[in-house]
Amino acid sequence: MYKTILDNRTYHFENLRVLMAKASPARSGDDLAGISAHSMEERVAAKMALANVPLKRFLEEQLIPYEKDEVTRLIIDTHDKKAFMPVSHLTVGDFRNWLLNDHTTSEMLSYISPGITPEMAAAVSKIMRNQDLIIAAKKCRVITKFRNTIGLPGHFSVRLQPNHPTDDLKGIAASLIDGLMYGSGDAVIGINPASDSLPVLSDLSFMLDDIIQRYQIPTQSCVLTHVSTSIELINKGVPVDLVFQSIAGTEGAMAGFGVNLTMLDEAYQAALSLKRGTVGDNVMYFETGQGSALSSGFHHDVDQQTCEARAYAVARRYKPLLVNTVVGFIGPEYLYDGKQITRAGLEDHFCGKLMGLPLGCDVCYTNHAEADQDDMDGLLTLLVAGGLTYMMGIPGADDIMLNYQSTSYHDALYIRELFGLKHAPEFAEWLEKIQIINQKGRLREFRPTHPLLNYKAG
Repeated sequence: MYKTILDNRTYHFENLRVLMAKASPARSGDDLAGISAHSMEERVAAKMALANVPLKRFLEEQLIPYEKDEVTRLIIDTHDKKAFMPVSHLTVGDFRNWLLNDHTTSEMLSYISPGITPEMAAAVSKIMRNQDLIIAAKKCRVITKFRNTIGLPGHFSVRLQPNHPTDDLKGIAASLIDGLMYGSGDAVIGINPASDSLPVLSDLSFMLDDIIQRYQIPTQSCVLTHVSTSIELINKGVPVDLVFQSIAGTEGAMAGFGVNLTMLDEAYQAALSLKRGTVGDNVMYFETGQGSALSSGFHHDVDQQTCEARAYAVARRYKPLLVNTVVGFIGPEYLYDGKQITRAGLEDHFCGKLMGLPLGCDVCYTNHAEADQDDMDGLLTLLVAGGLTYMMGIPGADDIMLNYQSTSYHDALYIRELFGLKHAPEFAEWLEKIQIINQKGRLREFRPTHPLLNYKAG
């Protein structure tokens, strides 16, 4: 039992799971689940009680029972006690103060990262303001490598996302070349296929590999199909750079995606065996999003933000090149408006970075949410101020296959100009060599005779 007194009233919270849910900032998903605070007063009381909980308590009281959930078992069994030692004596409130202390360095945060469980990260985020989440995330440095180096200080990457509603190779190639001409694509060239047909997926993979090899682009490709399908493609000799999977924070929600840890282990080893990376071997790409556990009915009355942080424990196991929260994609049932989407994006970025992940964000919303592109401009700017690893680059910010609103190649130009950020160094060198950018990293004047424009797909 946890309790606190506020305005001469005693608030009781029967366990840590309830306390965490009541302390969460308001969001429609927790309202839908019936686990959110009944009033602002109760929410403040829960935050006060949560601030006094020792971090050690999260190792003793599991929100989802150990014997019932393989994600819980992963969290507990892989906990790094040595890394946890420097902060093991702190409460959640003390931990917040330690994170924000000027003397807490990026190196110190990297050291403790393996000792921070998802529940600890989620708990401290619940008592932080937006500015706290931004400044603390900015201290976290996570660097990954495959064919280029992602996450270096002063650098920022973009996933080039040239989706097409019928997987037409020429349509995809047109969007892809367009994105490269704007300097996008150093995070990954990643296609969400409309089809799950092996021949179609194989054609997409070969086309991406052809472009990368023909123009000697120091980047990586990914066809975002199910992990079991990626294993099939690898076994058939198809050129696979990164293996993708959507993941969640509970065993049941993972099963809803048709995946478990054993399957991910197999895929990880298969991708490593190809040895396609030139500067590193981070071979996995994961996407997550608040609300996925609730939408599948396997949230176990745990709040959606904590479930999201638990997904990061799954990702951390595989040393991924990229992880991103698709923050507003599931819809207003889980994140109702621009304010809730903004808060969720900042929470996800902070928790992921604190846990040692190269976190990016698909800054997005669906057309039936109470949000618009101005909200996305604000969230993107706040995230990059906090050290976001990468964003999405989509023609016109409008994904014509997935039917949602995201961010564009032009948004990436805005961000680089505003913050003075560079591309991944190997990719920047290629962009300059092929005369897309100049020595200052600015786009050169468009040339209709540029060699990239001669590419013909199919």
